[in-house]
Amino acid sequence: MILKPDYNVVSLFDIDFKMVKSLGVNVLLFDLDSTVIPSKKGVYPVEVLKLLNELKQNFVIAIVSNNKNKEYISKVQSQSDFCVIGNANKPSPKVMKNYLKSINMTPKETIVIGDRPLTDILAGKLLGAKTILVDSISKDEENIATRIVRKLERLTIRK
Repeated sequence: MILKPDYNVVSLFDIDFKMVKSLGVNVLLFDLDSTVIPSKKGVYPVEVLKLLNELKQNFVIAIVSNNKNKEYISKVQSQSDFCVIGNANKPSPKVMKNYLKSINMTPKETIVIGDRPLTDILAGKLLGAKTILVDSISKDEENIATRIVRKLERLTIRK
């Protein structure tokens, strides 16, 4: 099934990045809101930024977001030295494909990590990359409507 991730973990910190590297992965494309930053906060949690900076030793790191707010994306970009791309229009893989081409990498060398099956995972699958679904980093703070949508999305990947 195209919405089913290759791997499904609770948190970014549950990903076995040594195993990921052993798959020939050189590029990690992370979703932004609810994956590496609590939704709409614009600031990396200290432990997440530390993890991303450690991962830079072995991987090319980029953040790919559907967020269209240029000021918000600039604010996030100012906190790190890895690429932060906004207005990605996921699930279309076009922006990710163009980014990979610009750094001379391929989808087979890439894993897409995100919290939404219908955008992040589908975009990764359409790209031809491996995918990892994580729970929202801010799931305990989300409103009831968002929690219901997340539960419904996850029902679609259980088949």
